[in-house]
Order: sequence, then structure tokens, then C-alpha cells
Amino acid sequence: MADTTEYAPPKVWTWNKESGGRFASINRPIAGSTQEKELPVGKHPFQLYSLATPNGVKVTTMFEELLALGHTGAEYDAWPINISGGDQFGSGFVAINPNSKIPALLDRSNPGKPIRVFESGAILLHLSEKFGGAFVPNDAGKRAECYSWLFWQMGAAPYLGGGLGHFYAYAPIKIEYAIDRYAMEVKRQLDVLDRHLADNKYMIGDDYTIADMAIWPWYGALAKGLLYGAGEFLSVQDYKHVHRWTDLIAQRPAVQRGRMVNRAWGDTESQLPERHAASDFEKPKAAE
Repeated sequence: MADTTEYAPPKVWTWNKESGGRFASINRPIAGSTQEKELPVGKHPFQLYSLATPNGVKVTTMFEELLALGHTGAEYDAWPINISGGDQFGSGFVAINPNSKIPALLDRSNPGKPIRVFESGAILLHLSEKFGGAFVPNDAGKRAECYSWLFWQMGAAPYLGGGLGHFYAYAPIKIEYAIDRYAMEVKRQLDVLDRHLADNKYMIGDDYTIADMAIWPWYGALAKGLLYGAGEFLSVQDYKHVHRWTDLIAQRPAVQRGRMVNRAWGDTESQLPERHAASDFEKPKAAE
């Protein structure tokens, strides 16, 4: 039954109670750190502080793809950030990302002061530029198309995550208007992708790019029914071209590795909570 209680917004909003829902304990209307907590630092040029959510998978996939291309300078340490426990509000993390969201990157590859990079799309672009324009087309038209789809994802995903994901899966009460509004928008986005992929192998024609790396963790997972349990609700099986593209990217070894990094849930074979070397992906052999 739909909720019919009408809410009358006050003249001035004040934070006087928790919002409810799964993430109520970490939601607040102010920025800044809540605790003094330094971040661990490894030996590699890049220090990544993240979690294997879709935004985190974008960046670990990029690192693994760069290494697969032979860019040994892209070696990285990946440290898990427990967002449910509030690690993102530690002073060390806030110093790298004042917005307190994963992923956050510290680039120590150049002499002098390390460079902080936050927002997943910015990290993808930073790494591409760092390694000679990797996974970004040289052709000006294709490059503009790549950037357009990258920023499409950055603007579209909040409707999927904080919009549909929150109201469909996490909100303490089900609000018909909110769920319908975001379901409509997410299905429109899937249709945008499906129509585009009907004529393109990857997001940018035959070129596998950072646009694919950005979009796949969100919309590929959605197409396979892995986000919020909303697959049947959204009839995701109808988007045939999205499924073809999703399966194609899922076959890439670097993507398979990238999905594992900073993951501490699900099948244990799919988890690699910390990553410090390529050998970390090798499963220990059973004792003879």
C-alpha cells in the first residue's frame, strides 16, 4: 500500500534526527573529519583508498588494465575503506578527499609533494594522462565521445545509486512516487545505452576506453541483476545489447582482477581486501 502521509517541509530544515535506513549512522549534513586516523602507506607509486563498490571498481580496473598493457609504473597499493564503519571520515582520508567518498588516490610517482586525486572519473583521466593517453582515443572526435560518455556516467549514476538504490532497497519506508520516479529514469538510461550499443561494440565503437570502465561497474551489474535486487523489477533482460556488452567486458582478465580488489564480501574466491602485488591474486596451493 502506498504511503499517503503528506509531509509539510518546515520553513528552515534542521538536523534533529537520523534519516533512517541502512546508512543512517554515517549520513550527516556537515563535512570534515570525525576522528584522527592516519592512512596506511605502501611501497608503490600509487596509494588507493577504496572499496569494491562500482565507483571503486572503475579505478582498480584501470590500474589492472594499465599493468596488463605493460605499464610497470602503474603498480599500486589498494587499501580498504570501511564506509559502513565511517573510515571515510578519518582525518587521513579527508585530507585526500574532503568529500569523504571513495575512491581516493595519492599519486607519489613524481618528485615533490604527492598529488591527491578524488572522484572516480577524475582518477581515470589522471591515470590516462599519466600513461600516455592510455584507454582514451587519439582521434579528436572519438576522444570527445569518450569524455562525453564518461561524464554521462558521472551524472547518471546518482539516479541509480542514491536514487533508485536508496528508495527501492534502503529507505526505511517505501515511497511509491520516489521509486516510480527513479525506476523511470534508470530504465530510460538503460534504453540510452541499449540503443547506443546496438551500433557499437564498446561505448566508443571498436575502442575499449575509460568510458567502458566507468559505465560497466554500474550498468553491467544492473543488467545482471546484481544491484539492489532490482533486476526483475526493471526487466533488465530486455536490454539485449547492454547484456552483450556486459558479457564482453566481463571476459577481460584485468576486469576480473579489478572486481576483486578491496572486496570483502560474497564468495571468498572473489575477494582481495588488500592488493599490494600481482601475486596477491594467486590462490595459495593446498598443502600436500
